Amino acid sequence: MKTLGIIGGLGPMASAYLLRLIIEMTDAKTDQEHLDVILFDRPQVPDRTAYILDRTKPSPLPSMRDTAQTLERLGAGTICAPCVTSHYFYKELQESVSVPFLHMVEETGRELLSMGRKTVGILATTGTVSSGLFQTAFEKLGLSALVPSEQGQALVMAMIYEEIKAGKAVDQEKLRAVSKELFGRGCDSLVLGCTELSLIKRDLPLGHGYLDALEVLSKRCVEACGAPLKPAYRQLLT
Repeated sequence: MKTLGIIGGLGPMASAYLLRLIIEMTDAKTDQEHLDVILFDRPQVPDRTAYILDRTKPSPLPSMRDTAQTLERLGAGTICAPCVTSHYFYKELQESVSVPFLHMVEETGRELLSMGRKTVGILATTGTVSSGLFQTAFEKLGLSALVPSEQGQALVMAMIYEEIKAGKAVDQEKLRAVSKELFGRGCDSLVLGCTELSLIKRDLPLGHGYLDALEVLSKRCVEACGAPLKPAYRQLLT
């Protein structure tokens, strides 16, 4: 099996949850049947959304590129970053290493296609939404991608930055409101396209129609590194 390298700290709790998901998804009977994982936790990497929206802010790319190269030197055969917004820099990150770098956004689109979904709502940071990461990747796969209204996007950002990243309880009414908007516009599924939002699904029942991009990444990490996947995780959409 390949060793997995994780660019962590973007944010810290999401990185810890990714590692937990990988362990839970691996069909292992002993410690030795689990993956070797190198987690380089770097919460001091500059904020990705802040830079995308304002180029006078510090760029996170140098730190992320250095982390990816360090992981490769330490023996990682596959690398990932449990931060959707960081995929704005995917091309530069992949080119900085000679091992595969999993593309969280594209893998999420392929997962949706495998389940016959067609119109997908995106819940993500304003940086991710404004960059068109999901919209571009999904359109190439033949999926339609819708994003929240300005008011709905403000609710998403409040959940991510004012609540989850701040260590506070999530106001579920915000999630219900933006979900109702997107389902009402014809979405057949919603993507939790920020790893902070994954923590909501971890802790709260969301109902049907949600796909967690972090769960997709975890599944692909297990498969890409050559470990067996538990049958229960072959279907991820709720």
